[in-house]
Amino acid sequence: MGINFGYIRVSSLEQRLDRQYEALKPYVKDEKYIYSDKASGKDMDREGFQNMLKAMRSGDTLYIKSIDRLGRNKELIKGYLEYFKKEGIRVKIIDLPTTMQDVPEGQEWVIDMINNIIIEVYTSIAQQERETILQRQAEGIAVAKAKGKHLGRPILELPKEWDTLYKEWKSGRITAVAFMDAINMKKATFYKKVKEYEATL
Repeated sequence: MGINFGYIRVSSLEQRLDRQYEALKPYVKDEKYIYSDKASGKDMDREGFQNMLKAMRSGDTLYIKSIDRLGRNKELIKGYLEYFKKEGIRVKIIDLPTTMQDVPEGQEWVIDMINNIIIEVYTSIAQQERETILQRQAEGIAVAKAKGKHLGRPILELPKEWDTLYKEWKSGRITAVAFMDAINMKKATFYKKVKEYEATL
């Protein structure tokens, strides 16, 4: 009898996997078979996903919460779905109920046909969403640049004599207290500005 595997993914380190994990628990009883990644879905070169592929065998079943957990690129998703099918691995997508059904032997083609149509639609939507996000980001950057806004690391607001005094201080020719007095800056603000300034060097 095959093993039930699960795969969960979020796009960044700040996001949590809990919701997907809870969705898979009723189907994948042994958590060592649930593989995860905190990585973008634009490619399949993810450690958790690749380790799972190495562990899976014909007769196993893969559970995922939604089709876009596999990835955002339509061709890559379809390619891996074809790979799983060729390897004899059943893919069940919790958010697509028809993929969760077990059918009598010999009638698999009916479900396959339905699933292929649904997956085609869902992968197209997932890819379109990604393209829309990227387009909005590009448009936002273009608008900001047109308005003369600075993008990226904030520009440090420092007194015009900062560079000269900083070099004097670092070379030991003046003290930190003299530096602070010259630019009329309190100790906490001074050391905060020094840290920010040195990060840009």
